[in-house]
Amino acid sequence: MSITRLLPVLCVAICVTIDAVGQSTQPSQTASTINWAKAADSASATLNRGFYDINAHYYRNGNLGDTTFHYWPQAHALDVLTDAYLRTRSPRYVTLMNEWMDGVRRKNGNTFLNEYYDDMLWNALAMLRVYEATHDKKWLMATLTLWEDIKTGWNDTMGGGIAWRKGQRYYKNTPANGPAIILAARLHRLLRRPADLAWATRIYNWEKKTLVDPASGLVYDGINQDNDGKLNTRWKFTYCQGVWIGGALELYKITKDRAYLADAVKTADLSLTDPTLTTDGLMRDEGKGDGGLFKGILVRYLTQLVLEPTLDNARRSRYVVFLQRNAQTLWQQGTTRPELTFGTFWQRPPAEGKTDLPTQLSGTMLLEAMALLNRSRID
Repeated sequence: MSITRLLPVLCVAICVTIDAVGQSTQPSQTASTINWAKAADSASATLNRGFYDINAHYYRNGNLGDTTFHYWPQAHALDVLTDAYLRTRSPRYVTLMNEWMDGVRRKNGNTFLNEYYDDMLWNALAMLRVYEATHDKKWLMATLTLWEDIKTGWNDTMGGGIAWRKGQRYYKNTPANGPAIILAARLHRLLRRPADLAWATRIYNWEKKTLVDPASGLVYDGINQDNDGKLNTRWKFTYCQGVWIGGALELYKITKDRAYLADAVKTADLSLTDPTLTTDGLMRDEGKGDGGLFKGILVRYLTQLVLEPTLDNARRSRYVVFLQRNAQTLWQQGTTRPELTFGTFWQRPPAEGKTDLPTQLSGTMLLEAMALLNRSRID
């Protein structure tokens, strides 16, 4: 089926012009079109110039002197490298991927195993994408090693679910279960192992029953955090909506059961309207640190939903307009120049160009998403 017919709204007209290196000039009163590929290239250049340690081969936590290593953002940096490679097919991104594998493993104690199941899941998902992009089996082997360890996180506390971390097995949350659904489903699609689909379905059913509001589709963060059996209804994050959308979509692709697609759509609709997640069409400020990455996760999986051929066109158009508004706002208002660094709220640039890796990754993921949607218009 032609993506051109599916995505007529992706010809995005925005009042800004882009020069040869992707920097913004003075906004124009007449509509012109952002070159999203150049914008994504510029964001990747900033990431690999300002955050990448060319000697230790990992991504530092800050662009102005913070050399701290954090494990889970490394996965999203690898995802962004994969986005850029799929967009450009430039071998320099494969070189960076291979360096990443050696560097991140060393910084993590010569292993990819970790205390946190959610962190391992993000690295497994990113490495599986690299395998599918490059067909280099070392990435698949690393993914499968992580998956075997991750499955040991399932236990019967709160009726099931994968624990958040190995030292706290009673706390069950969306960050440890949503990505597990996606990973298990993608492994089944790739390897056709029935056990992987069984795991995806098992985890999905537990999460839907335990952490998803059946009326609104809002996905809560977790349950039993204080070992008291209570659902945490205070924490409402874009991250949690994103991984639930992604898991539902992956199971729909495998089974063609439209109940899964309906679940994804319900949560996507909610994500565009719930004031705790979105205000005036913009995803909310979730701060620096871990929260800086949350919006990028929703962006990644909402984009995959947009690209689903059986999604109805009215919703597709609505989601694209939402992503377009966020991207335009980030590029015009939330980006420092000439540094090309991003703020935690996409209407405000970071002070003095200083930002952290999670925040920069979210903005880069948004620009890569727009580049993907824009080129998906072509047969």
